[in-house]
Amino acid sequence: MKRRPRTVWRRLDGIVLLDKPAAMSSSAALQRVRHLLRADKGGHTGALDPLATGLLPLCFGEATKIAGYLLGANKAYETVAVLGRTTDTDDADGELLRERPVPALDPQLIEAALAPLRGAIQQVPPIYSALKREGEALYVRARRGEQLELEARPVEVHRLELVGIEGDCLRLRIECGSGTYVRSLVRDLGEALGCGAHVRELRRLWVDPFRQPAMLSIEQIAEQSAGVPDVPWLLPLEAGLQGFPRLEVSAEHAQQIRRGQRPPGYAVAPAGALAAFAPDGRAVALVERVDGGLLASLRVFAVPM
Repeated sequence: MKRRPRTVWRRLDGIVLLDKPAAMSSSAALQRVRHLLRADKGGHTGALDPLATGLLPLCFGEATKIAGYLLGANKAYETVAVLGRTTDTDDADGELLRERPVPALDPQLIEAALAPLRGAIQQVPPIYSALKREGEALYVRARRGEQLELEARPVEVHRLELVGIEGDCLRLRIECGSGTYVRSLVRDLGEALGCGAHVRELRRLWVDPFRQPAMLSIEQIAEQSAGVPDVPWLLPLEAGLQGFPRLEVSAEHAQQIRRGQRPPGYAVAPAGALAAFAPDGRAVALVERVDGGLLASLRVFAVPM
């Protein structure tokens, strides 16, 4: 049996805007792309359900240092909710729990059910989720048959609107903050309508700061990276820093930051995380102003090779 050639890993710094396919976990999608690009280090910016498709930003090399910050970004989705059926996972991958008749649907009735789900709300996450309790993912405990009582958490739903009615299904557009579960929104909408509901389709449209993403499928990545050393469509680390206030620092201060020092003179810099850039336009670090007007480093980026 002929052995497959051993992968020769390489340093690769940047971001890929993947159009994740359905029926694949986010971790599996990341590893597939990582192997195609032969990247030595990679991470994603928040998992999509296996059923879901759409934007999954993948960070490689130095860009993995900002993956956790992008995890907390605002996101937009389009989903199809099936009314009249509830499942144990709140989506079409789960086991059917209950069927109920669907009321006569009209936009006013639906709007009345949608309105309480907008804004700053309290949301109970799905039992089948990647949230952890006592160090273990909830979905693992749920699959063991454990009875779980979950508390509601504060989330922000910036936009929730009806796109169309398709028989007993509703097509919805959602814009929300970090930690919001579309499956929970659909579940709660179904209960408000008195018939229950689950997610049949879910597509992530954008993640801040990538509001108009030029996504690539795994097939496109495989085709365009085969035997090619360069990756011209790989976004630079700097593309992921667009949502942070920009702070220009001198070449001297850039060197100090890279050495772990705290340069002075930034008493008027904004509070919170800032993206520090050197005079050559390259990102130096994520920093924050501390007492005395010093710049403290949160994440320092290595000088590109």
